[in-house]
Amino acid sequence: MKFRIALIAHDTKKDDMVALAAGYKAFLSTCTLTATGTTGSRLTHELGLEVNRKHSGPFGGDVQIASLLVEGEIDCVIFLRDPMTPQGHEPDINALLRACEVHNTPCATNVASAHLVLSQLQQRAAAMRNGGRESA
Repeated sequence: MKFRIALIAHDTKKDDMVALAAGYKAFLSTCTLTATGTTGSRLTHELGLEVNRKHSGPFGGDVQIASLLVEGEIDCVIFLRDPMTPQGHEPDINALLRACEVHNTPCATNVASAHLVLSQLQQRAAAMRNGGRESA
């Protein structure tokens, strides 16, 4: 089973997303990744990850990812948000976060929670490769 992960980062958090993804690059390269515009572009160009890119957030990318999530095509969302900067597309962001809640989909909104989610998924993937046994 390949985990299907959505990766989104506000402008001030894109460097954090690239650094986070770099730390999990080997694991993420085994996943199906979807990202909003610039975030996906940076992950592809800077880390060589294969990413299905959607529009940027202000142009509907958050809604596109919410739609995939509702259709059962996303297992987890990593959304590095900037809580200090107002976003013009806040209703779209709220729709995505609401979809995560309604569909009981893990959603990490900062680097600390993203590490927790990704490390857990990485452990589960390793256990599946080892025939269900926990990995060391």
